[in-house]
Amino acid sequence: MAEYKGLTVEDITNLRVGLKKTNLDFKVVKNTLAKRAAEGTALAKLGDSLSGQVGIAIGYDDPVALTKAVLDYAKTKPDKFNIRAGIIEGGLCGVEDLKAVASLPGREVLLGQIAGALQAPTQKMAGLLANTVTRFAFALEALRAQKEAQA
Repeated sequence: MAEYKGLTVEDITNLRVGLKKTNLDFKVVKNTLAKRAAEGTALAKLGDSLSGQVGIAIGYDDPVALTKAVLDYAKTKPDKFNIRAGIIEGGLCGVEDLKAVASLPGREVLLGQIAGALQAPTQKMAGLLANTVTRFAFALEALRAQKEAQA
């Protein structure tokens, strides 16, 4: 959730277009309607933050991508666009928490890292087995060479 005092229609349109490219949305909301809609949901935690000119950025897949996009935009308009809070996976996050989330790699990168971590033990085992077979072959070759030298 962000406060957008002094942003022009063109600024908000640019923000929306930029977010739309990555399957994200930015909605300007009426505070009373937002509070009423949030009742009984995880968004109810934002109740105190819903005052003044408020816009809500909505992400559908990757919270890291949304957080990065909104924080990057906030850097371009620091005097007009202020991040107040956010909700990620049902938990209320302050600005510092959102910055920490934005510093994480994206969803695809994290999934790749997990896949690599799961695959690593199997690769190590295959390498060790291959190494053992190779050592055995060298030992047999050395034994053969030694027998030939003796004969």
